Amino acid sequence: MISVGFVLHPGFSPMGLSVLSAFEVANLHAREKLYDVTLLSPNGGVVHGSMGLQVNSQTVSGRYFDLVIIGGGMDEGGPDVIDFVRHLPDISRRVAATCVGAFLLAEAGLLDGRRATTHWARARELQQRFPKIRVEEDRIFIRDGPVWTSAGMTAGIDLVLAFIEDDFGADLARAVARKLVVYHRRAGGQSQFSTLLELEPTSDRIQKVLTYARRNLANRLSVEELAGVANLSPRQFSRAFQAETGQSPAKAVENMRLEVARGMMEDTHHTIDMVARETGFADRDRMRRAFIRAFGQPPQTIRRSSALQSAG
Repeated sequence: MISVGFVLHPGFSPMGLSVLSAFEVANLHAREKLYDVTLLSPNGGVVHGSMGLQVNSQTVSGRYFDLVIIGGGMDEGGPDVIDFVRHLPDISRRVAATCVGAFLLAEAGLLDGRRATTHWARARELQQRFPKIRVEEDRIFIRDGPVWTSAGMTAGIDLVLAFIEDDFGADLARAVARKLVVYHRRAGGQSQFSTLLELEPTSDRIQKVLTYARRNLANRLSVEELAGVANLSPRQFSRAFQAETGQSPAKAVENMRLEVARGMMEDTHHTIDMVARETGFADRDRMRRAFIRAFGQPPQTIRRSSALQSAG
């Protein structure tokens, strides 16, 4: 059984607690207690979060944890919290922070010389305040040795899925993701920014087309096919799509393909030919050219970088 400590501090966000659901579902799916979760705070007792939430917590009391996670919140925590965080490596094999919890790790000096991420809206502030950290502002999560950080609070679920995969394998992590109705898995190197979110169409008709395209990337997805989904002529569809998204249908489809293909490449279980086929690039050469245009690197280089990050 793996012991997990979840650190609460005044002003913690209720959404930050959602990451614990992944551990709960892992236990339920396995029909045994794989994870034993303890809510922690420097002094124990009731901790007041935002939105009037109050949660009871425990002190460390000489315990050693396999993993300690610092939850994000509206406030960064006072000196007692920072001192508590500073000593986490003494009581835990792995230390993690979700969202702006990374600022507590930084204040405690635990991110010095390491790569880290946080919510995109505060990533530059993290870099400016703590220049010894290499902040990568558009990553979902980052593992640098025993220290892990994630982007926004919902990205904490991606982080916990990665822990579950590390501890018990991909099959369990995939099962937990299915039950939580989230993707397994947005790789740590994947951007916080989604192609579908960036396009932001104004009509349900174009949104329907984007959803169709995302679910059928292996198709040719010609203008004629997409126009049929929108119940428009190809010319009407192309004009409407460009007006609402600022992109041509072909460019939007390629960006979706690149996003999914990169995620698959960072999961080393997939062959390059299979990734190209399933994302609609048809062949590896076409996918390679698209990767170099978009990322400045071929798929194999991105795969190697992801493997090295995971090993770190």
